[in-house]
Order: sequence, then C-alpha cells, then structure tokens
Amino acid sequence: MGRFIYGAATDSIDIDDRTLAHLRLVVMNKLRRGEPFMYDAKVGEGIGRRSFWLHPAVPLQFHFTGGRAPRINRAWLDELMKAASGPNGLTVMPEPPDPTQPTEN
Repeated sequence: MGRFIYGAATDSIDIDDRTLAHLRLVVMNKLRRGEPFMYDAKVGEGIGRRSFWLHPAVPLQFHFTGGRAPRINRAWLDELMKAASGPNGLTVMPEPPDPTQPTEN
C-alpha cells in the first residue's frame, strides 16, 4: 500500500502501489504540460472522498511500499488520462483488461 502526499504530509491518502503507479504517470504528464486538474479520491472503505486541485506549484510525492515497479496497463492509463482531462477531473476507475497481456484459459 503506497501513499499519495499532496502539499503537507497531513494531506495524504493510502493507495495500492499498482493504482499509484498509474496515477503518478497521469499526474506527471498533466502537470508537465502545465494543465492543473481536479483529482477525487475515495477515502477509507467507500465512506468518503477527498478532492485535490493538482497544480505544479504544490509539492507532491508518491510513496511506494513495494520494491518493484508494477506493470503499466496502457488501456487503464488512457482511460485515466481521458478522465483527468474531462470536466469532472480524475477519479480512479476499475482497471480494464490489458489487451497486450494474454488471457488466462
């Protein structure tokens, strides 16, 4: 379980490393382009949520607990990028199947 830290360490949420790796790529690409955006994150067991206005002027950290970088699912990354560019901002949705990976029989 990793941690997304925005601004002060008290503004953080726990996110699994796989999701956090995809989130990192989306945020990195949006902010590199100078495109601030809204990120809505679930908090706890679906009992609440927090919204973060992501802007390049605010310090940001991605803390991973695992030792290896997760495999990136390009289809999921594309969906997350599309959401981040939309009117409602980024919300992490369930991971779709990765078309580049063989399916199990």
